[in-house]
Amino acid sequence: MSRPVPRNELSLPVAVTALMKGVVYRDTHETVWPHLLGLTAQVSDYVGTLGLTVILDEAEGYAYLRSKSDEDLAEQSIPRLVPRHQLSLHTSLLLALLRKRLAEFDASDTGTRLILDADQITEMMLPFLPQTTNEARAADQIDTALRKVADLGLVRRIPKQDRQFEVRRVIKAFVDAQWLADLDTHLAEYARLLTEGR
Repeated sequence: MSRPVPRNELSLPVAVTALMKGVVYRDTHETVWPHLLGLTAQVSDYVGTLGLTVILDEAEGYAYLRSKSDEDLAEQSIPRLVPRHQLSLHTSLLLALLRKRLAEFDASDTGTRLILDADQITEMMLPFLPQTTNEARAADQIDTALRKVADLGLVRRIPKQDRQFEVRRVIKAFVDAQWLADLDTHLAEYARLLTEGR
């Protein structure tokens, strides 16, 4: 547990710099988290001048930066700082499946941390990949998607257990419940088409 930082020792550069690097988590950024909580309004004002918004969920223990809407950026004559990148189909699929698994985990009330091993993740993905005799290629596609999701900070490798991953709760902010509900329909249709094509 981190010690509380006295108000006069809070550092705006510490909080902003950490957010610029990626998602800040209460449990892994114990030094930064108190600065971020104590200076939320100042951090928000500062990054707002760059066309960014702070998303902070104190209950779940994460914070990150998101670009303002294109309309807001145009209205303020601010260029987009962070370019948009489209995720690959496999990465998007993995995000949706991990979010769905987290929702099921939360509903079962079996703990606070969802940890999956690489084999479980592969089993989740395989029904949605085209049937192939090249298992190595399918494994590479899943590994690539998993690396990308880890780079985004939405899963975390468990230290000293290289094949285990914690699904980070910030994934809820990227894949909301409505998007997930709509995706279930699309996944069912995709799976049906795959079955018919066999």
